[in-house]
Amino acid sequence: MASPQPDLASTLEEIREVRRIGLVRLRGRPLPHLESAAAVAVTGARTPGAAVESLLRRAVSLLDEGTLRTAAEYTLGFAQGTRDWPASSRRARAASVYGVSVERFRKDHEVMVLGQVAEHVVRLAAAPAEQEAGEGAPPGGERERGGVAHRTVRVLVGDRQVALTVHMHPVDLLRDVDVVVSPINVHLALPEAYKSSVAASLRRAATVWGVTGDVIEDPVHDGLREWAAEHGTSGRAVLPGTVVATGSGALTAQGVRRIYHAAIAVPRAGTNDYDVLPTHVTAAVSRTFAVLAEESGRTAPPLRSVCFPLLGSGRGGLPYHVSLGAVWAAVEAESARGADWDIHFVVRTPEAAALVARIASGIRP
Repeated sequence: MASPQPDLASTLEEIREVRRIGLVRLRGRPLPHLESAAAVAVTGARTPGAAVESLLRRAVSLLDEGTLRTAAEYTLGFAQGTRDWPASSRRARAASVYGVSVERFRKDHEVMVLGQVAEHVVRLAAAPAEQEAGEGAPPGGERERGGVAHRTVRVLVGDRQVALTVHMHPVDLLRDVDVVVSPINVHLALPEAYKSSVAASLRRAATVWGVTGDVIEDPVHDGLREWAAEHGTSGRAVLPGTVVATGSGALTAQGVRRIYHAAIAVPRAGTNDYDVLPTHVTAAVSRTFAVLAEESGRTAPPLRSVCFPLLGSGRGGLPYHVSLGAVWAAVEAESARGADWDIHFVVRTPEAAALVARIASGIRP
């Protein structure tokens, strides 16, 4: 019997069922429309349940950054630490993202959020047919596998090749990378965990949560406060380009051992905006390597890998190519002197991934 073709209404109904039962009870549940979509859009999954989860994770990652994507992550249990939460706790946390009551969220916002996820699922199921017609193919002719794209770029620096790993997915999905670099403002003030920035995502992923959504440990926040007290900077700004190392909390379970906070954003007086200079990005990346060298010799096993987002390309306002150029200037200088770190980049869009892949031929808009 042929699998049913996914339609929006049936797909939405099955996504509501996933919300209700949760990811930990997904295996073995009959979800024919989602399974049909996953069979087309996802490769490499061993079971239908794993394929459906990967498909939904990919659909959520395509939502606009901000409250919409964050609420979807909490609603479906993709936010770090919420996988085994009961549906009521996930709904309550998602309602807090919009600042509304649980009942209002259930009747209004949740319908909109899950509807947006369903639309992306249907589009993903149709995407391979479009690609066969030559439309919408990913940069470089590569397809994402299981909703997470990785590629290796080899760049000649001096007389040797340097391999760069490019990840195209949310930063909190990183696995087995020793150090992740997170942008922060010069006051070392973290965004709230429910927001959608790199810093907020890493804070959320590192936090230890209780089953009802209570914060048990907030190690990134605590680590930054301890560093500021130790260095006498509490209540005042640090110099742009400063890098502060903290533990990674719950992210250690994913193989992420340290978070390096790069102070590059300078608040603009009288506004909610920030200024980020490319020179400060380059200085922060250079300092990252210095801190990495200092810490590596004190850890067992030594720290070897480090992952950079495109620093300053969010609220800092730097175009992708400007941010990448500033980051790459320091990476190239470090590699040219013979350093042998395992370098990674994490981005969210095909445009940014393609730009990193073009480093070998020169960065350009």
